[in-house]
Amino acid sequence: MDKNGNFRFLKAIRGEPVDCTPVWFMRQAGRYMKVYRDLKEKHTFLELCKTPELACEVTLQPLDVLGLDAAIIFADILLPLEPMGTGLEFTAGDGPSIPRPVRTRKDVEALKPVNAEEQLGYVGEAMQMVRGEISGKMPLIGFSAAPFTLASYMVEGGKSKDFTTTKRMMYEEPEMWALLMTKVADVLVDYLKMQVKAGAQALQVFDSWVGCLNPGDYQTYILPHTRRVFDGLKDAGVPVINFSTGTSTMLPLVRQAGGDVMSFDWRIDLDDAWRQIGHQTPVQGNLDPNLLFASLPVIRERVHDVMRRAAGRPGHIFNLGHGILQHTPVDHVKAVVDMVHEYQHE
Repeated sequence: MDKNGNFRFLKAIRGEPVDCTPVWFMRQAGRYMKVYRDLKEKHTFLELCKTPELACEVTLQPLDVLGLDAAIIFADILLPLEPMGTGLEFTAGDGPSIPRPVRTRKDVEALKPVNAEEQLGYVGEAMQMVRGEISGKMPLIGFSAAPFTLASYMVEGGKSKDFTTTKRMMYEEPEMWALLMTKVADVLVDYLKMQVKAGAQALQVFDSWVGCLNPGDYQTYILPHTRRVFDGLKDAGVPVINFSTGTSTMLPLVRQAGGDVMSFDWRIDLDDAWRQIGHQTPVQGNLDPNLLFASLPVIRERVHDVMRRAAGRPGHIFNLGHGILQHTPVDHVKAVVDMVHEYQHE
C-alpha cells in the first residue's frame, strides 16, 4: 500500500503505475501448505468452507509466508449448488460429486432461487473476519464460478473430461440450456454482490472449463449468459476479473463477455494475449503452475519471460495460469513472489 492508502493490486487493475508488479495466486491457500493439511486432518473440506472461523484461518495462512499483494477468500466455486437443490459432496480422491444432476427440463425448472445472504452467508461472515485481520495490509478478493463452469458440474454430476452430457443438452435442448444458464447467472450475481457487501474489494469469475468449446459455440451458448453476470455486477462498485482457461483461440470473444481485467492461462504468450484484447484492458497471468516444480533458475527464467512480455506496461497483475498444484514446494512459490517484486523492466 502506498502513502495514499492505495494497494498496488487495485492500482494495477485501474491501469495505474505501480512501484512493482502485484502478485497473488489462485489456490494460494490450500493443500500444498502443511498448515492447511494439518487443519484438514481435523475437518472435512466442506466444514472448512462453511465454518467462518476456519475459512478465515485458511485464507490467512499463506499471506505473511509468501508476501502476497492480495488475499482471496477460501471457499469453493460449487457452494451455490446446495441451496439450488442439486446437493454437493466431496469424496477424498474423487473430488466433487453432485447427487442430483440436472438432466431434464423438470430438473432445470426445479432449481431453487438462492438468497445468498441467508443461504451462503457463511462465506460473507468469513470475509468480514478476514477484512478485520488484513485491513490496511492488502485487499480481499471474492469469487465465483462463471455460468458455464457451474452449469457443467450440475449437468455432468461432477468433473468431466469430455463434457458430452453438457454439450448434448446445449445442442439438442437450447431453450432448456438457456433457462439453466439464466438461473445460474442470476444466482451468481446475487452471490457475488453479497461478497462485496461483506467486504470483497475485487471479484474474480472462474470459467475453468469453458475451453472445451469452440469459438462459435462460446459465442452462441455461453457469451450472453456470462455477460449477464458481468453486466449484473456493474453497479457493485468493485473491479471484476474475467478468468478462463483454454480460450487462447477466442480471447476477443471472451473479452466481449465483460470484466475489468482479463486473466488467461499459460497456453498463450502474455504479450500476444494482451495485443489481442487491447492494451487498454488490464491483464492477469500467466505462468504454468507446473513450472513451480522446476529448479529455481528455470523458474526465474520463465518468470522473467512473462515480465518481459508485460514490458512494464501499467495494468499487469502476475498470477499463474490456474491454481497452485498439490505438492508444490512452498519455497518455490515464495521465490516467484520475490522474483516478480524485484524484477526491473529495462
